[in-house]
Amino acid sequence: MTTTDSATINELAIDVDRINKHFGDKHVVRDLSLQVRRGEIFGFMGPNGSGKTTTIRMMCGLLTPDSGRGSCLGFDIIKQSDQIKRRVGYMTQRFSYWDDLSIRENLDFVARVYEMDKRKEAVERALHNLGLASRAKQLAGALSGGWKQRLALAACMLHQPQLLLLDEPTAGVDPTARRDFWEELHLLAAQGISVLVSTHYMDEAERCHKLAYLAYGQLLVQGTAVEIVAAQALSTWAIYGNNLVALSQQLRGQPGVDQTVAFGTALHVCGKDAAQLEQTLRQTTEGQQLRMEAIDTSLEDVFIYLMNRSKDNFEGQA
Repeated sequence: MTTTDSATINELAIDVDRINKHFGDKHVVRDLSLQVRRGEIFGFMGPNGSGKTTTIRMMCGLLTPDSGRGSCLGFDIIKQSDQIKRRVGYMTQRFSYWDDLSIRENLDFVARVYEMDKRKEAVERALHNLGLASRAKQLAGALSGGWKQRLALAACMLHQPQLLLLDEPTAGVDPTARRDFWEELHLLAAQGISVLVSTHYMDEAERCHKLAYLAYGQLLVQGTAVEIVAAQALSTWAIYGNNLVALSQQLRGQPGVDQTVAFGTALHVCGKDAAQLEQTLRQTTEGQQLRMEAIDTSLEDVFIYLMNRSKDNFEGQA
């Protein structure tokens, strides 16, 4: 192996090749290959039931693939899963700590579960690092969604993991708390900690270093937000004016029109054939009191496009 190859491997937190998973007769993850670098925030998007959580858990040794191979933090995901688990922090979508214990008591309990040395120091460090020290005596059950989220992150950081698994961590949390949470994630990534996160929020997806879009077990696209948008090669126009709902229905199925989606006071119309799309739009809107302009295709436009074209995947499964 060359020096370059060794350096590349050392930079990878996760490297999986053609992993598969079945639950009964349902093929949940199909031949998925993916690499995540150390210190990278890698986002997973896709419809509910697309295999995001199963994929994340397999990639980190928490669930055994039926076939395929891979490594996580330098350990084999099948043969050395115990080694991986000690180095991973897992934050579930649902708050899973004890309402009748204080923040400090919750963290101390988790530290006992990990059988940590210097447990008190670890708890104090977590309280300080996540800004929880002033609320340490407050019962978890009395916390807002944002503070519960912060407690959950502190708990999964107690043992100083090298990798974080976050399963829709900001679901139901207000925008300010979500923003603060993502600031914390970027601080952790800057320290070399890798983060795998599933999300349905476009603003969060755009804050990831890399993204993967899964649809019913299949990886459709991966890369940076810019790369994913560019790969779909969609032309997009925004139309402003009255009766946009009727216009949307009129445009669907017309030559060059692959998608119509309402965005606030505008209608976004997308298509692969730029020339045909523009011709159809100009013909359809001629003589109407409408304003039309070509715009950059957004990440949300692309994910809606991908989602609409992934439904047959599910229908084809038993």
